[in-house]
Amino acid sequence: MTSTEVSNKLPEDFIWGFATASFQIEGSTNVDGRGKSIWDDFSKQPGKTMDGRDGDVATDSYRLWKEDVALLAQYGVKSYRFSLSWSRIIPLGGRNDPVNPKGIAFYSNLIDALLEHDIIPFVTLYHWDLPQALHDRYGGWLNKDEIVQDYVHYANASCRVFLRVCFRAFGDRVKHWLTVNEPWCVSILGYGRGVFAPGRSSDRDRSPKGDSATEPWIVGHNVILSHAYAVRLYREEFKAVQGGQIGITLNGDWAMPYDDSPQNVEAAQHALDVAIGWFADPIYLGHYPDYMKQMLQERLPVFTPEELQVVKGSSDFYGMNTYTTHLCRGGGDDEFQGLVEYTFIRPDGTQLGTQAHCAWLQDYPQGFRCLLNYIWKRYKLPIYVTENGFAVKDENSKPIEEALQDNDRVNYFKGATASLKAAVLEDGVDVRAYFPWSFLDNFEWADGYITRFGITYVDYETQQRYPKESAKFLWFGDNINAGDTKLQ
Repeated sequence: MTSTEVSNKLPEDFIWGFATASFQIEGSTNVDGRGKSIWDDFSKQPGKTMDGRDGDVATDSYRLWKEDVALLAQYGVKSYRFSLSWSRIIPLGGRNDPVNPKGIAFYSNLIDALLEHDIIPFVTLYHWDLPQALHDRYGGWLNKDEIVQDYVHYANASCRVFLRVCFRAFGDRVKHWLTVNEPWCVSILGYGRGVFAPGRSSDRDRSPKGDSATEPWIVGHNVILSHAYAVRLYREEFKAVQGGQIGITLNGDWAMPYDDSPQNVEAAQHALDVAIGWFADPIYLGHYPDYMKQMLQERLPVFTPEELQVVKGSSDFYGMNTYTTHLCRGGGDDEFQGLVEYTFIRPDGTQLGTQAHCAWLQDYPQGFRCLLNYIWKRYKLPIYVTENGFAVKDENSKPIEEALQDNDRVNYFKGATASLKAAVLEDGVDVRAYFPWSFLDNFEWADGYITRFGITYVDYETQQRYPKESAKFLWFGDNINAGDTKLQ
């Protein structure tokens, strides 16, 4: 092998895999002692999902998990990112509520099976499915004093709580932990726009309760604290023995100025401040972005000095979920976007890239490389790309044979993997993992089952799985495994 070929390889320990989330795939919502999550009843309310369907069955992966592991092994993945259902492990969710042994056993068996196939378990502790009992009991994420203790207890070592239970039950085998998936979505979509559970919003046509001007910022603050105290617990009580890593994963897309005008250059940074800096700056730098303080003033909660000591530095790496790029113009009126207008239309009238099924996503791989560089230079920690993917337009309405020829998704991943490799090998960005979303078509939250992100087609009538062309492109044992020169 020539030196040029060696230099074109990603590190041998680079992690390739696929990602899913518990509520989106497991189904079996009333089986083996599982309690309700906030998504159970929410998804059954008329108008909350595009197709009126819920997550009671999803991809039936609670029953079909062995088949799923076998398919992952066939794909040659190094790792599988999945999430734990809090209400399957502690049905009522609280620190004094009983633990469900069958929930522990399910995930323990899954972890063992992955390891038997040499697949690294990469575990998300919270992916949006808060136990309904905690929302009913005290308002869930709105109640800092209660939710931080129930998410992770950091005083009484005898108290059984979710994180402690998980670290004890699985930490001997799990060495990669994510505390929370996409806190921006938890806060804005659940408590601002009201389109995700629990569906709170100032829009009374959408929700009878909620205050979009205050609640998202309170929830975001409380999620940061819950994450930080979870990390402190792991580092103080488990890390030395278990030897794992723990961090958070944040959504956020590249923001590109609409043109070179100072107003739009500034707008792009404001968009990044709210989409990413809201959570990343406190966790990695120790403070909220100045722009957010200016925009929200007294509505932005304040960390106590003691809390800030726990928050700053509370992630071993940067977990990145990213899908697209936005062209940004100043003068917007949406605080959730940093008072910035987003568009995919360039000044010359052309589209930025290929349009996905969902309105918020177009293919623009150059933006992925820019974002990797931005995150690396700003936060200076290794990056794990924990989600990245594409929903082909109208895929759900196509015959299966046609849907399997997902050329737009293949092109998306061609661009994304090329950008990732360029960021690592040409720009010197420290990227250590890449998890396309998603392993399976699944329940896509408010979209129901209409939007498909999977590299594996799921026939929801039969639950049969069919690899798409994108799965074949991402066939990790053949095409783009770390160390393979085929990823050019």
